[in-house]
Amino acid sequence: MSFRITYSVLEADLSTLHAQFDAALDAVRGALGAQLPSWIGGEPYRSGDLLESRNPAKPDELLASFHRTPVSELDRVVRVAREAQRAWGATAWEERVRILRRAAELISERRLELSARMTLEVGKSRMESLGDVEESADLLRYYAAQLEQAEGFRRPMARLSPHEDTLSVLRPYGVFAVLSPFNFPLALAAGMSAGALLGGNAVILKPSEEAPWCAEGLYQALVEAGLPPGVFQVVHGEGESLGAALVRHPGVDGVAFTGSKAVGMDIHQQMSTGRVRPCFLELGGKNPAIVCRDADLEAAIEGCFRSAFGLSGQKCSALSRIYVHESLLDAFIDGLEKKVLAAEVGDPSLASVFTGPVINAAAVQRFERAVDEARQDGAVVVGAERLRLEGALAKGYFVEPTVVLLPHRHRLMRKELFLPFVGVTGFRTLDDALQLANDCEYGLTAGIFSRNPEDVERFMAEAEAGVLYANRRTGATTGAWPGVQSFCGWKASGASGKGGCGPYYVSQFMREQAQTRMG
Repeated sequence: MSFRITYSVLEADLSTLHAQFDAALDAVRGALGAQLPSWIGGEPYRSGDLLESRNPAKPDELLASFHRTPVSELDRVVRVAREAQRAWGATAWEERVRILRRAAELISERRLELSARMTLEVGKSRMESLGDVEESADLLRYYAAQLEQAEGFRRPMARLSPHEDTLSVLRPYGVFAVLSPFNFPLALAAGMSAGALLGGNAVILKPSEEAPWCAEGLYQALVEAGLPPGVFQVVHGEGESLGAALVRHPGVDGVAFTGSKAVGMDIHQQMSTGRVRPCFLELGGKNPAIVCRDADLEAAIEGCFRSAFGLSGQKCSALSRIYVHESLLDAFIDGLEKKVLAAEVGDPSLASVFTGPVINAAAVQRFERAVDEARQDGAVVVGAERLRLEGALAKGYFVEPTVVLLPHRHRLMRKELFLPFVGVTGFRTLDDALQLANDCEYGLTAGIFSRNPEDVERFMAEAEAGVLYANRRTGATTGAWPGVQSFCGWKASGASGKGGCGPYYVSQFMREQAQTRMG
């Protein structure tokens, strides 16, 4: 393979890659059903209480089982982390960089196996899975470079007298809990963990109960790269029980979380009780795209389709609101409908499939409720049905990519659904479109399609979101990459004001100390 797989690959000869992916898929399927541990202090922990990982395309297919970590073990987990962190925090920053870069190499070397696992566990298409794995490795490399470029975040300060020298030094907080979601099960777990580890912290990773298998790959890469025992631990269990208990634990010095606004706000409240502890939250979005009168219609349709329905809409950056100039509305709707009808929905492990299943039965039920509302209050353009496929896929969680016409103020145009479901409405002027796009509690991503540079620049100046795209055929609101687009949520979409994939990420996991030495 002569190029990297990112989320922006549109045209390339992928025949060799697909053959390699098929071989990796066969190998992974040959090892299904294993029982895997939690990892505490560098040792496998087996509780006997198993969490099952199943294929959302074939729910009867057991991928692997994971030993849950009981809440009663968290005291030991945190104690181990605190003990390991003391030595890790004192480790030279150059060594931390070396280990994380080696882990990135191992992830890249294993990209086919890890991607095959992800496709089976999460329902991502093979191209989405390959992009996730490659992003994981790039996040480790990019964050390691931040620490290197800052020379360990040690900076000389001014003098008040000739006999004193003062340094500003960034030091680790201690122990970070990392709570990662199912939709980017490797990239988000890797990115949040890498920021904390490079800052000299110990990490306790609690992956989503929907995607524990991918976390195993991250653990193995970090350990084989040379990370000392106890510095990175993996505990398995449900968010409502184990995750909540981890956040509440007084020995946890900080939390990094990606997930829903409701859970994130609860975490923020918990982390502000007693003493204020760092809390880095990425909390989703209700992301808009504006299609102007002079837009390249074909590019707009392609970009909106890819952003709305990649990973079945289960991205915090997914496009869920489209505002189209009234002169283009009919043509845009017609083109988007044709695009949706041509897309294959099915087993995401097949090269021909664009959209796989949603993650679980609860997501299907959420889809069905949204469709009922749309039929009552708007108009369904295309989709809106649960798909009942045949054979081994008969019980899969498949729903049709859905486009609906809805007024801007409708609940479905304001609430994050995390589904392959996009609402469309018209506008008359760019003033109207910007007002509609910004009229939302979220502010994660947004896009515009226009040939007018002045309109594009106005969008860049006025759109209330942390990630903005103009005329992006490969994804109207999706596709951020480490070191290329910072991924920072505004308003209810984030908490720190400095996002992942960007140049300020690692320093957030450290606190400043002034060191004055008198000569």
